[in-house]
Amino acid sequence: MCGIVGYIGHREAAPLILDSLRKLEYRGYDSAGIAVLNDGQVAIRRCEGKLNNLETMLNRQPLSGVIGIGHTRWATHGRPSETNAHPHRAGDVVVVHNGIIENYLELKEQLGKRGIEFSSETDTEIVAHLVAEKIERGMDFLEAVRKTLREIHGSYALLFLNRRDPKRLIVAKNSTPIVIGWGEGETFIASDIPALLDYTRKVTFLEDGEIAEVTLGSYRLFNGKGKAIQRPVKEITWDAVAARKDGYPHFMLKEIHDQPRALADTFRGRISLKDGQVSLEDIKLKASEVKQIKRFHLVACGTAWHACLVGKFMLEEIAGIPAEVDYGSEFRYRSPLMDPKSVLLMVSQSGETADTLAATEIALAKKAKILSICNVIDSSIPRKSNGVLYTHAGPEISVASTKAFTTQLTALYLLSVALGRLNGKLKPADAKKLLRDLMYLPHWIEQALEIEGQVKELARELMHSQDFLYLGRGINYPIALEGALKLKEISYIHAEGYPAGEMKHGPIALIDEKLPVVVLAPRDRYFQKTVSNLKEVESRGGKVVVLTDDAKTAREIAAYRLLALPKASHYLTPIVMTIPLQLLAYYIAVHRGTDVDQPRNLAKSVTVE
Repeated sequence: MCGIVGYIGHREAAPLILDSLRKLEYRGYDSAGIAVLNDGQVAIRRCEGKLNNLETMLNRQPLSGVIGIGHTRWATHGRPSETNAHPHRAGDVVVVHNGIIENYLELKEQLGKRGIEFSSETDTEIVAHLVAEKIERGMDFLEAVRKTLREIHGSYALLFLNRRDPKRLIVAKNSTPIVIGWGEGETFIASDIPALLDYTRKVTFLEDGEIAEVTLGSYRLFNGKGKAIQRPVKEITWDAVAARKDGYPHFMLKEIHDQPRALADTFRGRISLKDGQVSLEDIKLKASEVKQIKRFHLVACGTAWHACLVGKFMLEEIAGIPAEVDYGSEFRYRSPLMDPKSVLLMVSQSGETADTLAATEIALAKKAKILSICNVIDSSIPRKSNGVLYTHAGPEISVASTKAFTTQLTALYLLSVALGRLNGKLKPADAKKLLRDLMYLPHWIEQALEIEGQVKELARELMHSQDFLYLGRGINYPIALEGALKLKEISYIHAEGYPAGEMKHGPIALIDEKLPVVVLAPRDRYFQKTVSNLKEVESRGGKVVVLTDDAKTAREIAAYRLLALPKASHYLTPIVMTIPLQLLAYYIAVHRGTDVDQPRNLAKSVTVE
């Protein structure tokens, strides 16, 4: 996620904004910029790369003034570049933005017909033009922002500066965080609390749909209907490190709880419920090309490989395209049967995974098309690809992947629906149903997070176990693998994932009263077969922990513990089932006292073979 900082007061704005942006570097970014208003003129400095580059630019071309806004950008629309960096300006209006404007293409087309020319590829610039148009017609700054917000759809934290109005900044929020900090005769705005802590601990959080008019040391707050509201100032007691974690004890727990937002950002602006279409502009596949595809080769490592296993079910069943899944480290040393009708799909959080990246050489030699799913804009794997689908998880700090995994699953779902529509295998009515299901996903994840207390207590009971077995069937079998991997990574407990039907082909020999067996048992077409497998575990004294989406399961299975989850659609159930497994691994690791965010011997991105 991007970083926003604003200031209005008596100090020089530029160095303060730069310092505050540094406190947000942990969020990840690819470009940065600052705008300052002074003597009726706005000056902007922007650059690609890190804040050190911006600091060098400011040393050469200083900015002076006591009101300004700044931004660090994590690219979503448009590649990382100075042109696409924020702040963006249209006429007298300057804006910085976190989030995604879903209907920006429609608005851009409308503005273009009115003679507006654009200097960037971003969705943010459209917002600046919409506000500037209204101000040019004589509308008040605040009212111009309010009316513009009625035109845009999506998630946003927006911070506006107006050259003609040097005594106030306007802030707006919807689904993306923004906070106002209070000083003596000065006011601070930021997307996250760490940016404020060196200057104030008195803050006001904006809620969705609200707009704030910020002046020297004061503000007016309005709800979505334009009614003035009051909100008490809060005192922040966190230290700087805790603040970067939003008060969570570890980045991993913060990132687990960030998943409803990350999943929504991954599909927001890409789907149309009206016609059942998915817009994936960077994939660059035409219907005629998709109809020629004979096979997908999904290649990844670690957690991303588990995402690919789920993706195989989606591609084959939704899009009707055969799919194979390979580890990057294995694929590069075999001779896969690929040709120009094959597609290599690489999945990687960082976009720098060496073994996955090596697969491109094979695909190029076979003249196969190369696609990728990645979280980091313009990293090596997307640059080697013919098309890319970016997840919008935002920076993932903890080594153990959580939100990057579930956003990869969401991206694979989007890709499958898009391909199915393009090749004609997926009917419009079925596509609309799949996309409507996707709209409910963030809510289902929020519901899954509500059982955190139960999982925490279960973790305390099982923390001394030496081995775990995870079982699943069908599309949920890869989630059993992922649950086992998470536990191994951060708690250092031996764990294995298996298809439930394979238990009697070996793992059943391990079962005794000391072995916890975690079973994914949604009430799907595999349910009765899974119950039969559970009976075999029960009869041998194993501690059965059941994850299910049907309360009737409790009457059919004598489980050691049963965790009830919301009922999700078939292809999205794996994402919902992932949440308690992440929490279980996390809390067992916490109880055992391991280094959750930086487990021993592991690195976030494996860039060597």
